[in-house]
Amino acid sequence: MTDEQRPDEQRPDERFTLASERTFLAWMRSSLALLAGGIAMIHLVPQFSTGWVRTTLGLVLIFLAAAAAVVGLRRWSQVEKALRSGAPMPPPHELWLFAVVLTFVAFTAAVASVVAAL
Repeated sequence: MTDEQRPDEQRPDERFTLASERTFLAWMRSSLALLAGGIAMIHLVPQFSTGWVRTTLGLVLIFLAAAAAVVGLRRWSQVEKALRSGAPMPPPHELWLFAVVLTFVAFTAAVASVVAAL
């Protein structure tokens, strides 16, 4: 049964569906920003630390960009399924892992910046 065929009391509120879509688009924007940062790190910042540190951090940012797109898509799919079935929202396990990895990358970049300045 599609949403159009369901009685109004069984359909998910459109506001929640639209909020879920906006969150998905935020994941996509974050993915694009990480991708741009990774490419810039590799190609546009030759004075940053050493070549292997710059390349490694750039590749990690590019990997995180791909991960953000996949996590955002998976999360959106899980939330949509929960909204349509009336199930509880999915736990935020991937979000915690993503935040921890991004924090580690930022810390590593800060250390590399300080070491390069010495």
